[in-house]
Amino acid sequence: MLRLPRFEYAAPHSVTQAVAYLRDGAGEAVLVAGGTDLYPNMKRGLVEPRLLIGLSAIPELKGLTQGASGELVIGACATLSEVARDARVRAGYRALALAAHSVSTPTLRNMGTLGGNLCLDTRCNYFNQSYQWRQSIGFCMKKDGDICLVAPSSPRCWAISSCDTAPALIALGASARLAGPRGERVIPVESLYRDDGIDYLTKQADEILVQIVVPPRPDWCSTYWKLRRRGSFDFPILGVAAALQSDSNGFVREARIVLGAVAAHPLTLPDAAELLVGKALSEEVIAGAAELAYRVAKPADNSDLTLGYRKRMVRVYLERALRELAALDRDSALRDETGAA
Repeated sequence: MLRLPRFEYAAPHSVTQAVAYLRDGAGEAVLVAGGTDLYPNMKRGLVEPRLLIGLSAIPELKGLTQGASGELVIGACATLSEVARDARVRAGYRALALAAHSVSTPTLRNMGTLGGNLCLDTRCNYFNQSYQWRQSIGFCMKKDGDICLVAPSSPRCWAISSCDTAPALIALGASARLAGPRGERVIPVESLYRDDGIDYLTKQADEILVQIVVPPRPDWCSTYWKLRRRGSFDFPILGVAAALQSDSNGFVREARIVLGAVAAHPLTLPDAAELLVGKALSEEVIAGAAELAYRVAKPADNSDLTLGYRKRMVRVYLERALRELAALDRDSALRDETGAA
């Protein structure tokens, strides 16, 4: 049985107090909310903090509220179950409801938070293993080693982003509010990530993700499709988020397409989205956008199933997502927020 290492625990009651703990932790402090990913990683020796800073007692980080301009403000510690079940999310931000509901199992969604999922560490078959397993192969660049076992001649780490909610929120144009010792800043969720398997967040080490703000999208439709070996529990080996706005004649005014689990960051596809603009979602148009996405996606051989299969599924899953939004596939269009038809 893997056991947690020894650590100190702090329970601040305000964002200001939590930021102070981070500052005083001098690089040895880690934030924890639900802990559904952090605690297993600590047991495997992947993360070795001296101090855990619990965020669950901070009121500002909780709940979902409507802003004065109609935007949805979600506290970073709102659980994934809360997000998936919220009527406003289900009605106006369906991609987010589907993505939040697709994470792991009901028990873990009741514990895991939206902020935790957005800040989820990148994953790799050579990294997410026990200490003894990693020691037997000589460790990897991401922890304790000096080369990337996916691409040994590469100077960088190729671990992949496996958070479900990030592609959905990026497709919906959401922003993230961060707080730190230098004050607060608001950035697009897309700008929260960088293409680096180790240093994957632009959030500074002494900053806290406080809220996620999703602008009102009254005339948009969106969806999220997830590929994984099992129908629940598993991390994505491909995520496809699509959101679009159409006019009264069914022509697309604006579109956003984002892939997850194919790179170290959520991959936005502006060319595939631009192909849809000014057109009705016909089979030909959908196939063209899916082909562009297929060409851009370059999954690495460090996740479940073969990379060739996962690359082919980019085309298939984007076609399914767009057919759902176009209501060309009755079974897809009838999917509810549980992901079932």
